[in-house]
Amino acid sequence: MLNSPRFTVEIGIKVPFHDVDAMGVVWHGNYFRYFEVAREALLGQFDYGYRAMQESGYVWPVVDTRVKYRDVVKFEQQILVRATVLEYENRLKIGYEIVDAASGKRTTTGYTIQVAVEATTGEMCFVSPQILFERMGLSYE
Repeated sequence: MLNSPRFTVEIGIKVPFHDVDAMGVVWHGNYFRYFEVAREALLGQFDYGYRAMQESGYVWPVVDTRVKYRDVVKFEQQILVRATVLEYENRLKIGYEIVDAASGKRTTTGYTIQVAVEATTGEMCFVSPQILFERMGLSYE
C-alpha cells in the first residue's frame, strides 16, 4: 500500500554557499533542513502539510531522528532528496535518501519520527488521528 508514488517525493537542491563549512562540505546539521524541505513536499502531496496539521487540531513534533553520512556533499553540487512514508499507524516515520543528481550515488540516508499531539491539551496520541488516514486515502481501523 505504501508503495504508491503518492507516499514518496523527490526534490532537487543545488547546495548553496551558506550551507557549507570552510572546506566547502555541507555542514552536518544542514541535512536536517534538506529532510525538512522534502518532508513538507511529501506531506503536501496528500494535503496534510504543517498548516493543515495545525488546522486539524494536531501538532506533529519530531521525537526521533537519524542520519547516516555515507559520502560528502559539496558547494554547488546538485542533489536529489527523496522522502518516503515508512510508518503511519501510531507515528509518522519518514525515510530519506540523498543522492548525487549526476551520478545517482547515495550520499546520505536517514529518518524522522513524528507523533501527533493534540494542540489544545498537549496530550500525545498513541494512535495516529483519523485525519492523517483520511488525507492519505487509507482506512482508519
